[in-house]
Amino acid sequence: MDWLQIFVLSIVQGLTEFLPISSSAHLILVPVFTDWNDQGLAFDVSLHIGSLTAVVLYFRHELVGMTSSWCRSVAGRGTDDEARLAWWVILATIPVGLAGLAFKDTIEVVMRSPMVIAGGLIVFGLLLAYADWRRRATRNEYHLTWRDALWIGLAQALALIPGTSRSGITMTAGLLLGLNREASARFSFLLSIPVIVLAGGLKTLDLLEAKVPVDWAALAGGALLSGISAYLCIHFFLAFIKRIGMQPFVVYRLVLGVALIWLFGGA
Repeated sequence: MDWLQIFVLSIVQGLTEFLPISSSAHLILVPVFTDWNDQGLAFDVSLHIGSLTAVVLYFRHELVGMTSSWCRSVAGRGTDDEARLAWWVILATIPVGLAGLAFKDTIEVVMRSPMVIAGGLIVFGLLLAYADWRRRATRNEYHLTWRDALWIGLAQALALIPGTSRSGITMTAGLLLGLNREASARFSFLLSIPVIVLAGGLKTLDLLEAKVPVDWAALAGGALLSGISAYLCIHFFLAFIKRIGMQPFVVYRLVLGVALIWLFGGA
């Protein structure tokens, strides 16, 4: 890979991992619109490491409190709001983990076409628009119940369909359940941590089995650029949606979806 490809893929991953516009769709589409070869498993893993590092650093104080409270909860020393939030993150991760193991091969082989991506962008974009429009905005993430967490987790499993957007569908579910915009985004970002760990772990196992040569400079550059762009994305997104809402991302999804249908509908 040359450094232009490294730069583009890293920035695309860092930004789209947390925006409700589908990172998988964009990473699939980049090779469609360029002559670049597939970036390979090792580079994919490095991009995940960058995104994971960013979200962990951004929510480091919350994660320390959640982990400490969760450990006290496990030890039978009581359950507070932070412990419950940690349990809900774990619970909401189970559906996507099971679905990923069950349908991984089918999704990677059958559902990576531009038309599938277009459908996901449009359908789930319209659902996000509806959820943002009718939001009740009465609760934050500490008011979630186990049923809420399970519903958000089930919604998150739909993100295995390219074009859906993991962050988009979890924010949509949060809004429909009465979370305010910032709370739905924060819970979505917290959910990304175990999901990225699981996805990165699976790719790492595949990488170890493949035994391919490793370009360490490319991996380090990809992880760094992905991490920086992801951190900035989280920071500015949380401020942006408080004032503006989700509608600009909905418009982007619809325009991109329609463009893909126009470009590939006759193929």
